[in-house]
Order: sequence, then C-alpha cells, then structure tokens
Amino acid sequence: MSQLATEVMLIREFVLSAFQQNTRVVACEKTRRAICIDPGEASDDVVNYLHDNDLELQAITLTHGHLDHVGGTKALHDAFPDAEIIIHKGDEPLYFGLPQQPLLMGIQQSQLAALGLDFDAPPPLTRNWEHGEIYEVGELRFSVRHCPGHTPGHVVFAEECEKKVFVGDCLFYGSIGRTDLPGGSYEQLIESINSQILTLDDDTVVYSGHGPETTVGRERRQNPFLNGVYDAGRGRFI
Repeated sequence: MSQLATEVMLIREFVLSAFQQNTRVVACEKTRRAICIDPGEASDDVVNYLHDNDLELQAITLTHGHLDHVGGTKALHDAFPDAEIIIHKGDEPLYFGLPQQPLLMGIQQSQLAALGLDFDAPPPLTRNWEHGEIYEVGELRFSVRHCPGHTPGHVVFAEECEKKVFVGDCLFYGSIGRTDLPGGSYEQLIESINSQILTLDDDTVVYSGHGPETTVGRERRQNPFLNGVYDAGRGRFI
C-alpha cells in the first residue's frame, strides 16, 4: 500500500485479490469526502482506512464490471450503506452477472471458494455514469469519460486540475487492456485511449487498475501500442 498526496487530493492504494488489482480510496483533503474506485475484493484494510482517517465514503465508483474490479462492492456497501454505487449502463450485465463471471472464465464451481471467487449477488446500483458528466467529491471535480474497448461500459475519471486520471484497465505502463474478452474491441480501445486519455496534458499521472503509475506523456511516446511500434494488422512489433 502506498500513500500519495497533493494540495487537495489524497490517494491510498490497496493491491487486492489474486489479480493484484489496484483498489484506491481517493479523497478531498479539505472536506474529507471520499470515493473508492474499483473495490476488487472484500477488504478490512479499506474499511479501517476510511474510519481511521475520518473519511466519509460518498460513493463506490466503478470503472468497469470485471470481477477483479467489483468483487468487493457488496462488502464495502455493507460497511457504508449510504454510499452510492455507480457504473456505466454498458457494463450492467457484467456487474449483475458477477457470480457467473468466474464460470465463464473456465473456473469450476468446486474451485470458487478456495480461489476467493465465490461471489454473492452484488447490491443494487444507485445510477449510471454518463459520458461527460462532472462528478464532484468535495473540491475535486472528476470528468467522467466513456472509454469502451476493454468492456462496453468502461469509463475513466480525470481530475484535470490535479493532473490525475484513473483509467481502470484501459491503459497500463507500457501496455493496454486486453480486448479478447466478450465485449472487447482492439480498434475501439485504441480510439478511446487516443480521444479520452491522450488528450490530457502530458504530465497527467495515470493510475491503472494493475501495475505502477505512469504519465500520459510517457505512454504517448513509449507505449508500443500507441506510438506505431506495434502493427495490429500484422499482429506483431515492427
């Protein structure tokens, strides 16, 4: 776990689940209002961090509906029942199909409990994200950007004043999200990254769902999927 701070934004990262997913609590330092982005699994550490730091959980904000990003939603909602739960409409089937997701990955029913993938039905949603909406958390203002390609309803959250963007599984340090799962599209993902993430300032810090942070500028220059080094048509690097 790591703690990072700016003048207004507090970020606490928790690496959770067998998928090593980055769950983050992001808070306005001045108002102590907070969101949890993508609770990957039930975590006492997340709940205790919110309580111990006198943070008010305003919402469980989901970038997309894959199990390693929504698996902890029910437990967190049980601890903070007044928090909103928000996902894009395009990923509602994934969200509500959470208990079946491991089976679709080929995992046997008898293996679910041992792997921590025996999910109950998730709680009802409060509402859906809308592309272009501004979501306020205290003095923070997140621009919600629809970025399909990894999943149909994937969104990212950009706080342009703080120069930070939370991108789920769209973009990683030196790589991009997989597009071979149902609802994925390589062409659509590249278009989403180009139009919704790379349009941010180069010094914007990118917080991905897995792996280390990076910046928009680094990925624009060095990511082989974005700078022309990888030829998708040929399926190889050139």
